[in-house]
Amino acid sequence: MGHHFRNAVLASAAALGASAGLAHAADYVTIPLEASVNAPAEVTWKKVSGFCDIGAWLKTSCVITSGKADEVGAVRRIADRVDEVLVSRTAWSYTYAQPKSPIDYHGTVEVRPDGPKTSKILYTLIYDAAALPAGADRAKDTAGRTAMFTRVINTMKAVAEAK
Repeated sequence: MGHHFRNAVLASAAALGASAGLAHAADYVTIPLEASVNAPAEVTWKKVSGFCDIGAWLKTSCVITSGKADEVGAVRRIADRVDEVLVSRTAWSYTYAQPKSPIDYHGTVEVRPDGPKTSKILYTLIYDAAALPAGADRAKDTAGRTAMFTRVINTMKAVAEAK
């Protein structure tokens, strides 16, 4: 009887292992965007560092729904439907996450000096494309996000260079 029990346990373990393999493996997509700015980094950062500035860049609403604006832990709601939490902030960057997003979506806005009178804005998105809804076209999804955030970073550049 011990032999049959051991075989049953091994068969159950093999079945569990096989079904675990059916769960999706993460397939992270990174979209790095960069814009050169004709303004020093400190000027650029001052103009683009607000956590809820994205509302203006996306031409939609953005409100802080929890915490203090621009402090780690602040939650912003964009377009009355997307909640994002500020998870990290440095002197010239911040990172946010969509905590309830099935695609584990994150973004980082950063400004870097690129000379005494110029800087760069870097906007990096990362998400798990394997968790997109069934049938979603991953390439189309990535292209759409790239296009939208290219417009955002170009708007940020214009804001930073405005007198």
